[in-house]
Amino acid sequence: MRRAAIRGVLVGMSNAVVLSGLRRAYGSGQNAVTALDGVSLAFRAGTFTAVMGPSGSGKSTLLQCAAGLDRPDAGSVVLDGGNPVELTGLPERRLTALRRERIGFVFQSVNLLPALTAEQNVALPLRLAGRRVTRAELREALAEVGLEGRGGHRPGELSGGQRQRVAIARALVTRPDVLFADEPTGALDTESGAMVLRLMRGLADGGQTIIMVTHDPVAASYADRVVFIADGRAAGEDHAPTPERVAAALASLRPKVLA
Repeated sequence: MRRAAIRGVLVGMSNAVVLSGLRRAYGSGQNAVTALDGVSLAFRAGTFTAVMGPSGSGKSTLLQCAAGLDRPDAGSVVLDGGNPVELTGLPERRLTALRRERIGFVFQSVNLLPALTAEQNVALPLRLAGRRVTRAELREALAEVGLEGRGGHRPGELSGGQRQRVAIARALVTRPDVLFADEPTGALDTESGAMVLRLMRGLADGGQTIIMVTHDPVAASYADRVVFIADGRAAGEDHAPTPERVAAALASLRPKVLA
């Protein structure tokens, strides 16, 4: 994109999340490690973005700061969605409430409670927020991820791909502005992973904003856009990702990190 177009994205009203000058370091003195070094990115509403980079590049830290799970040392994170709010200046209680109301999370480890049914797991975010939930809402949430009739099953009675789809339904039941996903297919076999990725692609086509960290070029090819991170900095983008293009771009970044 041209520089003027990038500025338009950064200040446009159609952004779901805007990151400006994010810096994050861990440790101190000679042991300090810089995870993010002045990253500025914008994520358009209703799009699917994959974030990629070599191991240690800062991509997971980027996701955690963008989702309000970690606080950057400098810079800002603005969640828009028609009601802009800067996450970095919020007190912890308000930030926790905002995460419950406007942000969804899906991780490699699905973190479902084994003693609860699929419906009961999906209901947890609403119950924690003190909101009433109906069986119809829960069935609709599970139907949205292709699990009609599975609401009474416990996690041990579901496949890995089905468990991850329950986790996605749980993340979506609050109708979040943004769905963040950290390696959502990393623990799945190829067929189950493809099913989850097709689901996420369909959600984005329906208007859901998705930001996903992945190490897999095939997973990244389902996205509208791939953002590359290296040495804690933005290192390029691909707006027409294919597995081959993404793999080549990722390979070109590794010497910079290992040098």
